[in-house]
This record gives sequence, C-alpha cells and structure tokens, in this order.
Amino acid sequence: MSENLMFYKKPSYPINDALAEYLDRYERTSKVSMFYDDLLRFSGSINVYDKNNKDTLWIRVYYSEFDRNEIDLNLKKIYSLLHSDGNSEIIQYLNVDAIDYCTFGNSKPFRVKVRNILNDNYVHFYIKKADASRIYGLEFEEILSPDKINFLVYKDTLIEEHIIGIPGDVFMETLLQNCTEMEKSQIAKEFVKFNERCMIRLLGDMRAYNYVIVPIHDFDQVVYKIRAIDFDQQCYEGNFKVYRPQFFKENAPMINLIKEKLEERSIFQYKDEERAIMAKRIHSAENRIRKLLQIMRHDTISSQENLNQLKMELYRYTNDVNFKNAQSMGNIMGAAFAFITRNFKNTNVL
Repeated sequence: MSENLMFYKKPSYPINDALAEYLDRYERTSKVSMFYDDLLRFSGSINVYDKNNKDTLWIRVYYSEFDRNEIDLNLKKIYSLLHSDGNSEIIQYLNVDAIDYCTFGNSKPFRVKVRNILNDNYVHFYIKKADASRIYGLEFEEILSPDKINFLVYKDTLIEEHIIGIPGDVFMETLLQNCTEMEKSQIAKEFVKFNERCMIRLLGDMRAYNYVIVPIHDFDQVVYKIRAIDFDQQCYEGNFKVYRPQFFKENAPMINLIKEKLEERSIFQYKDEERAIMAKRIHSAENRIRKLLQIMRHDTISSQENLNQLKMELYRYTNDVNFKNAQSMGNIMGAAFAFITRNFKNTNVL
C-alpha cells in the first residue's frame, strides 16, 4: 500500500471564505505578511547532511542582501506570534540561523531555525503552501489528540510549529531494541491507541516517518508517547486502510511488538479506552467541532471517486448507514464522530 501512495502528488485545496473566517475566529490568522512564494526567491543553496554525513534531501538556501533583510524581519515577527503573542520587544534578541528547503514530499516546506542570542536556545517552524485538508487535520489534532499544536495561516501560506520527537523510523532502527521489556509493552500500548485515533479522525498516511516517538522521563521510568507530524492526508484517500497505521509495512516492527507484548483482550481494552477519551473530547469541544464540520460539509478536499470509495468501505466496516449516505468528506467525519459518541448521553454534536 505504501508504494501506491507515492505514484501521485496529492492536490492542494484552497481555503474557502468560511474556513478563513473560522481560522480568524480562533486566532489562527497571522498578522505578518509572509508568503511561501517569498521564500522561493533564494539565490543559492547547499545540501544539508546529518551527523553521519548522510544527505538529508534538505537544502540550505541563501538570499540576496535586499531580500534577506525583509525575510529575516518577517520570520522573527512570526516567531514572536507563535511563542510570545506578537511581543515585538523580543525581536532584537532573535537571529535567523538557517532556512532549509525540503526537496521531497508533498508540501515542499521551508524549515526555519530561529535562535535567541541571549541564551542560544533555538526553535524551528515551517512555512508551507496552505492546503485546506491539512488545516482540517491540524484543527482536529488540536481538538482530539492529547497534544496541542500551534499554527498560523496568512492567505495561501501556512506557518506550522515544529513537533519535537524522534522520527518513528529512526526510533525503530536505532532505539527500540535497547528499550526494556516494560518500555516495549508501553510502546505497544501507545501504538494501539495512536492507530485508533488516526482511524477515528481519518488521518491517513501514518508511515513511520510521519509520526514521532516522544520519550518522557517520569520518576524512575521513561514513558513514550506517539504524535503525528504530517497532516496532508486528512480525509483525502478513498482506501480505508490508509487511515490505519497498522497496515503500512514501515510500521511492521510496531505490529510485531504488539503481537509479542499484548494479549488480544488488552488490545480491545486499549481501543475502547481511546474511543471513550475521544468521545469526551468531542463532547467538551462540541461547539467548535460543530462549526468546523459545518464548513467541511460544504468544502471539497478530495475527489468524488475517493469519497465514494471511502464511504462505502466505512459502511461495510460499521454497518452504519450514515456513512453510505454521506455526500462529502465533512459528512463522513460527522458520521465517524456520531458513531463514536453514540453511547454517551447529551452529546448532540452532529
């Protein structure tokens, strides 16, 4: 299945007026005029290599002095919006150390490194072409996942914070075998829950390099969390398996770990726990989700062919006629949330 996703590039869908108004209502709109296309005006570049001298497929870009001054100032202002609510006083203490351009993948983002010269601490954020389906994915991540995510939109440009963690493929190749047996059991449990979250909120393409493992030190143990870092495939594909990380061959080490460490009844228990938690999150953010789904129902973020395939596969999986009757990806999302919350009283999100 992984290879099939690589045969084509997913189209980018524009932000309609209703979604733009929603983003402004929830303070997701940037006050800084920074366009993705501005960063494409670089005059030179060099390859970026990792600590093992392996080509990362990112290039470090350079600009003319005239362009650089304007770009640097706007990037510092964006940092201030993301991290200090637009406080302009900190700009004098910031330095843009690097701007890297991704030469592969769907969104071809720019990665910006900004350093505080007072303490040498730095953060990364990304500049991308805004895509409506990705923005829906980011919003659902904010509302339904255990983690918060910070992003801003300026017209057709998306500014997205860097999510800290160890890429899943790197973790499985270099660190997983060194985990204790207890840690492996905990990671297996987390992957079951992560798989369930992705399936319910229809976030696709969670191959190993599209999520990160986050180790958290807690007293005398390390607890591992799993976070998605790529939201391009929110409600786009027609194949239901794309929304279930368990079916990607890149995640085979995780699936083997689950088979080794978890009994079948434990797997069902963790799935039920995650569904219950998500139902509570849907209930607690009822008004916000209702507004987002209303916009999404009248938006186009996939092809008619994908829509028809997905709704019928979900209908066969659940026997819920609401999926079969869905006329848009927003309708499918609404049906999915209704399916999860059906056993919870006083939850009339849809």
